[in-house]
Amino acid sequence: MANRPIILISNDDGYQADGIAKLAAIARQLGDVVIVAPVRQQSGKSSAITGGVPLKLTKVSEEEGMTVYSCDGTPADCVKLAFYTLFKEQKPNLLLSGINHGSNASVNAVYSGTIGAAMEGCINHVSSIAFSSTQMDKVLDIDTAVPYIQSIIESSLNEPLPLGTMLNVNFPYGEIKEARYCREADARWSEEYVPLADDPHSYTLAGYFEDREPNSQDTDQWALSHQTVSIVPIKVDRTDYEFLRKNNKPLKLG
Repeated sequence: MANRPIILISNDDGYQADGIAKLAAIARQLGDVVIVAPVRQQSGKSSAITGGVPLKLTKVSEEEGMTVYSCDGTPADCVKLAFYTLFKEQKPNLLLSGINHGSNASVNAVYSGTIGAAMEGCINHVSSIAFSSTQMDKVLDIDTAVPYIQSIIESSLNEPLPLGTMLNVNFPYGEIKEARYCREADARWSEEYVPLADDPHSYTLAGYFEDREPNSQDTDQWALSHQTVSIVPIKVDRTDYEFLRKNNKPLKLG
């Protein structure tokens, strides 16, 4: 079909992950898909980029309506390289990242390579959406989430997101009651590191997730715990404007 929108897709679980395959299958119903995703797992890379080391972009496959590339960099590298090479002349209509195997709600968004990939699209003034499932299995069961994913993609194609704003979409595993826009919950990871038994000076990442406002009904964590899709708008501009308004005079020393 002529004049179909172009949808760029990336992730942090790698180009062979089940989540990106299922997201691409949904997106192909709405446009032509180009996948540029990491060769291997890149979770927790946030918006990290690679410097001083050459990056290799490899075409993996090509068929009607979908082309797949792998990149041996981070999720942000994948998107930056895609914009510099494949989309140097014309930007894609939409960028999607995911579907991540595991939640990227609340503070997880700070560390997430899934979010990092979407944020890079947002920086390039392309409507960008990150999708994540609370399910962490190798194969994702997204049957109940598909209508919501389709609706969000379709809506963003019909009405582009505001410049500088992306969507962080998380959906619960199993039954879904509804979807709602909400804010990030105030949360953190506690007791994050565990020393090795044979070397107390070496540590492995562990810990547990702590929601510091579990009863706040306007957060993404509350939504997910109540079988609701959470949609959080995130901005590239991280300026704290309330603080700035209160401190908009020259700094006095002493």
